[in-house]
Amino acid sequence: MTKVLFVCVRNGGKSQMAAALMRQHAGPGIEVDSAGTEPGTKLNAQSIEALAEVGADMSGGVPKALTEDMVAAADLVVVLGSEAHVEPVAGTPVVTWETDEPSARGIEGMERMRLVRDDITTRVTTLLRELGI
Repeated sequence: MTKVLFVCVRNGGKSQMAAALMRQHAGPGIEVDSAGTEPGTKLNAQSIEALAEVGADMSGGVPKALTEDMVAAADLVVVLGSEAHVEPVAGTPVVTWETDEPSARGIEGMERMRLVRDDITTRVTTLLRELGI
């Protein structure tokens, strides 16, 4: 079974969204986890709401700290955004997705979160095709 680890800084929004969307689209053929380089204390409420709109659920997630063991156990690490940095461990490949950040264009609130969700969804479905899942 392929194991993908999604990472962002706080592990309260984008990486949790990516993990939930991959679970939704992939089914049982993949193991998915997420973590943060500087994890926060709670999930982003708008991220939860934006995913619920498309039938994905991240509401049970809890932000957690990234460990070297998590990286080593993954087949692929995907870093979301440019703020988090992950060093490869034991040859595990690390890729970075420069995700859309609508707030840079003045777009905030749920409109922002829907655009982030849609960008991550496109990237997740592309990755699943690339992985043959």
